Amino acid sequence: MNFSSFAGAIALIIAIYILWQIRFIILLTFASVALATAINYLVKYLMRLGVKKRNTAILLSLMLLLLIFVCFILLIFPPFIDQVQRSLYLLPEAVDQIAAWLTWLQARVPKQLVGEIQKLENITRNLPTFATQLLGNFYGIFSGSLGAVVNILLVGVVTIMLLITPHPYLRLFLAFFPSFYRRRAAKIIKKCEQALGGWTQGILFNMFVISILSWLGLSILGVQLPLANALLAGLLTFIPNLGAVLSCIPPIILALIDAPWKALAVLLLYFLIQQAETNVLTPLVMKQQVSLLPAVTLLAQATFAIFFGFIGLFLALPLTVVSQVWIEEVLIKDILSNWGKKSDRSRSKQASTSQTKISKSSSPKVITSEIGGIGGAS
Repeated sequence: MNFSSFAGAIALIIAIYILWQIRFIILLTFASVALATAINYLVKYLMRLGVKKRNTAILLSLMLLLLIFVCFILLIFPPFIDQVQRSLYLLPEAVDQIAAWLTWLQARVPKQLVGEIQKLENITRNLPTFATQLLGNFYGIFSGSLGAVVNILLVGVVTIMLLITPHPYLRLFLAFFPSFYRRRAAKIIKKCEQALGGWTQGILFNMFVISILSWLGLSILGVQLPLANALLAGLLTFIPNLGAVLSCIPPIILALIDAPWKALAVLLLYFLIQQAETNVLTPLVMKQQVSLLPAVTLLAQATFAIFFGFIGLFLALPLTVVSQVWIEEVLIKDILSNWGKKSDRSRSKQASTSQTKISKSSSPKVITSEIGGIGGAS
């Protein structure tokens, strides 16, 4: 190995190490790109409706999204805060109801299950203390979430910058490719944009379906605040798997105040909705919108969560969509699909070159003498 090859390998290792150290910033940048791509579809839609200037369409889009966000917050958080305060006062009564229900159940089940029911009853008696500690930790987490707020602001500012002037950032990104491949890279980026648009449509459809199913189920069960809980479940659908767990906590607490069986019914309802969303709705919708295989969708969530933590789980699907486009276009089409063709072309070129040399070296006199020698021999 010469010095240039050794220096190139060392530079590659250093570059990989630096990229790994700033992986969190890279993921935030990708989140900004994905969000800007989604908002850009709304900007284009407003421009088709008659808004002539792009900056005006961007401003209207951001104002519309901000209005939706404020309405969502006002619709959900004040009722939830009121219900949480009521739940803290009514929780001992709910615990007594659960204890009475477990006593009734203990008299009617086989003796083998009595010990398990007693363990569950002990847990139930400690539920008020556990709930108080959990609520205190909950407020502690949110009171110390300054870093998360800063990251959200960073993503928002970068998103607005990308929306206003996208072309300089696109040219900067294309500058890292060789000159002969930049036109091809621009086409791949365009396909990534289309794929992210399809993913956005799919996730919005998922949110809508989950909200409708949750609202219908909670309304049938008679749980308080069915609309607010349904909207929260739809919003948290954006977070794969973990969102379903977080969204079922408020309605279970509200149902526990009324009756223990209702809390179990809510838990079963959200479990069925989550299974349908994870195993049926998300894979099928993603396959229809961006051609993602169901198994790839599920494995990607686990892989990105392991390597990048919570933010990797949060961005698993859009990362998978973009990764699939680059793998298909670069690795499969540009490299693997042309591998044999290049060798065949080189062999045919060599054969044609050899044939040309042979034809040039064979003069008419030599050929005539050979024919004459053969005729004389006969």
